[in-house]
Amino acid sequence: MCGENKVSDGINSALPVIAIMGPTASGKTGLALEIAAQVESEVISVDSALVYKGMDIGTAKPSIEERAGVVHHLIDIIDPAESYSVSQFVNDTNRLIGDILARGKVPILAGGTMMYFNALINGISPLPKSDEKIRDEITQQAQRLGWSKLHDELRSVDPVSGERIHPNDPQRITRALEVYRNTGKTLTYWQQQKGEKCPYNIAQFAIAPEDRAVLHNRIATRFDMMLEQGFEKEVVKLYERSDLHEDLPSIRSVGYRQMWQYLDGHLSYAEMRERGIIATRQLAKRQLTWLRGWEQVTWLDTFANDNLTKITAKVTL
Repeated sequence: MCGENKVSDGINSALPVIAIMGPTASGKTGLALEIAAQVESEVISVDSALVYKGMDIGTAKPSIEERAGVVHHLIDIIDPAESYSVSQFVNDTNRLIGDILARGKVPILAGGTMMYFNALINGISPLPKSDEKIRDEITQQAQRLGWSKLHDELRSVDPVSGERIHPNDPQRITRALEVYRNTGKTLTYWQQQKGEKCPYNIAQFAIAPEDRAVLHNRIATRFDMMLEQGFEKEVVKLYERSDLHEDLPSIRSVGYRQMWQYLDGHLSYAEMRERGIIATRQLAKRQLTWLRGWEQVTWLDTFANDNLTKITAKVTL
């Protein structure tokens, strides 16, 4: 937990703030809605892909029917051509938590973007401001040498970031190298320097199947379901826009990148499906790696019948 709930401005400090974390396809949305059925609540999405308008199927966005019964926040708030920073998320979420508590409702934070949860609960790292000159130098180097060489450089100076950042992620490679060249200290170093922690007391829960193979099967099943629901048509609409391209954070989202590459002719349909499933499983692995080192988290099993009971044993609903 990360502090005491505010008591000023009419906020009911007796109400809990609940975080439902976990890997993709683990049942976070369903559990959040189960809680909401028991107590007056509003859900705040903690998902870096759900913020984008027009990206519904591939993000497994809660349905219109699900959102009709419970107010959801931070969904469909920006266009895919725009970006949404961690600091924006923290500022928006702290404001929303206060608003929801002031209305006498329980805020439920539900999602799998662990970077968002980490920044909210533990504080945002005081990262140096961007330096356009250095960024331009890095971009020019990449054009001459290729991003793989730049990623090799990153791995040599900052092994932790090099392991975490994908070789095909030019935006994050650029930022990590920019920070190092600008300050002489690695991105990992700066991320370990914590800023102000959140002002709310957050009860933290993580949900996942006990068997990793079951999670893998759920991911494959859900990806196939997305394909059946029209995922390709959804991405075609994005692909036809002149202002969108593969290097945008929105299009780099898991599943969307692979479908984009298929539409570009770089992958067959079967390859797109296979790589989309693999990328989603890799995302789940990274999410679980974050959570294994998480403090003050109560684990729940996706298929357990008593998850709500375990939650109410920790918080008063």
